[in-house]
Amino acid sequence: MRIAFAGSPDFAVPSLAALVDSPHDVVVALTQPDRPAGRGRKLRPGPVSQFALDHGIDVLQPETLSDAAIQRRLRTLRLDLAVIVAYGLLLPPRVLSIPSAGCINVHASLLPRWRGASPIQAAILAGDATTGVSIMQMEAGLDTGPVYAMRELAIGPAETAATLHDRLAALGADLLREVVDRVLDGTAVAAPQDEAAASYAARIDKADAVIDWTAPAIEIDRRVRAYRPWPVAETLLDGERLRCWAATPVPDMGDGEATTVPGHIVAVGPAGIDVQTGAGVLRLTEIQMPGRQRTDAAAFARGHQVAGKTVGV
Repeated sequence: MRIAFAGSPDFAVPSLAALVDSPHDVVVALTQPDRPAGRGRKLRPGPVSQFALDHGIDVLQPETLSDAAIQRRLRTLRLDLAVIVAYGLLLPPRVLSIPSAGCINVHASLLPRWRGASPIQAAILAGDATTGVSIMQMEAGLDTGPVYAMRELAIGPAETAATLHDRLAALGADLLREVVDRVLDGTAVAAPQDEAAASYAARIDKADAVIDWTAPAIEIDRRVRAYRPWPVAETLLDGERLRCWAATPVPDMGDGEATTVPGHIVAVGPAGIDVQTGAGVLRLTEIQMPGRQRTDAAAFARGHQVAGKTVGV
């Protein structure tokens, strides 16, 4: 069967690899246009684009799929199916109708929970115990189509968006291997989503990563983990941006009333820098100051007078 793949970031590559290893023919890869990267700001192929080029797959990088010319091009490919994984562009109805078996999407949540652009981060921020992947039939709405299959995954207590991203990407590829043949031969059955249970994960902005120290330690810990590796949770120390790469609530402090001003550094020790929050104490364990490498927070504190200072101001 003839398949078009549409995806852009690292998350999509395992699914594309699964299709390449299948008996089907991936005839084209749709991906976002190359973006400037690195110090020289030279155009660099994205992960899907590079993988496709390395495997001899034609690459199309339109700015939009609403253009009549790109739609005509896709029609000439006689597509049986389109597989979309973190593509980043909307597929208009005229594109959705091109493949004879329709378009399916690999989404990193248990739909209808966390529809939208950032389901991995949203699950961590909400303190969800589990998440997973869903493969749905695409329609005009945002992640609203009926679901062919789902697979669940537990979220670890120290899980970051980076580690969960990699596990879900692999899980999505495995589930795609199981589902794609049944979608193509028409034996797969898609179940409608429960609209009453839907929730949305909005696109992340850098401003979302600024720490509010009046929040409880457990919530700030989730924020640190959800925004690693991007945009990275941050605060201010002596008027300079302090990026917080890793942290953990201090268990013996509990989640009771704050004993001092939120953001106040209450202790420094071999395990890290302890900061008062709105409820409990958060221990910073890995930090980064402007123009410097990431470093162990305790090592940083040994060379800088931070005890008694207040972050975030």
